[in-house]
Amino acid sequence: MFIYDKKLEYPVKICNSNPKLASIIISQYGGPDGELSASLRYLSQRYSMPYPELKGLLTDIGTEELGHLEMVATIVHQLTRNLTDEQVENSAFAPYFVDHTAGIYPTAASGFPWSAASIGVKGDVICDLTEDLAADAASM
Repeated sequence: MFIYDKKLEYPVKICNSNPKLASIIISQYGGPDGELSASLRYLSQRYSMPYPELKGLLTDIGTEELGHLEMVATIVHQLTRNLTDEQVENSAFAPYFVDHTAGIYPTAASGFPWSAASIGVKGDVICDLTEDLAADAASM
């Protein structure tokens, strides 16, 4: 169903470590309004969509969000791949590092791990599309 192109949608080339920035950007990966939630929201809502054109659109958007998820993970990885002990100790990234080192884990910047409770899938066209609009507005 999906075809994976083994390159990022947009190249990410970060040379300098920045744990403070990584501790904020991780929310775009696994926060309540992050890319993981967005992709699963759209890919789940498509099943109850009664209009084939919109079902296809939800599938396309959900797939696009998976590409965003990959880019955000790459950004966090590149910001943290060469951290020194001093950088970890003197940053907001330290609590994350204790549990995950430099692994990419779906969590909010607050440290709260990703949960399916952060997405809405009601099976009602109006409710689901309203959820999508609200979620997209919150992530801007």
